[in-house]
Amino acid sequence: MAPPTRTLQFEAACRSHGLRVTVQRRRIFEALCDRTDHPAPDQVYAAVNDTLPGVSRTTVYRVLDTLVRAGVLAKACSPSAARRVDSRTSRHHHLVCQRCDRLIDVDDEAVEHRIRAPDVRRRGFAIHGYSIYFTGLCAACQKKAAAARPSKQAAVPHARTGPRPRRRGKRTE
Repeated sequence: MAPPTRTLQFEAACRSHGLRVTVQRRRIFEALCDRTDHPAPDQVYAAVNDTLPGVSRTTVYRVLDTLVRAGVLAKACSPSAARRVDSRTSRHHHLVCQRCDRLIDVDDEAVEHRIRAPDVRRRGFAIHGYSIYFTGLCAACQKKAAAARPSKQAAVPHARTGPRPRRRGKRTE
């Protein structure tokens, strides 16, 4: 359930864009409020399908697109997913796991103070915002990778103990 202030902001944003606050829009928004995992539209559909009987996948996609255009939600990009949704619309950055494709929010003042948008006026482009994606491995994937690596001790051949086995066959001297 969305906190009352978020719900009021959602309703105000819808109305300021000439959108009715429908049951579908409200439930989809509420389903995203407490999430930090930046779900794909199909994951949102799965989350609201139980509480909105008969809602179609197409409706969920359309509502998400509408709420992004209204500024209620934001798009989040990921290397392997065509589109993801972020309930945080304020500027923040992301860590992207190259293995499991997890997106993790990053708030770091150091990034904000060091990054300045380039001057692209000569190209006729107007920048409205930016988001930085840092790629690497999340903690869970690092742990799995470490567990999958053979230990150094197993990689070192064991020293022989005891007498050497006798060779069979002719000896040449």
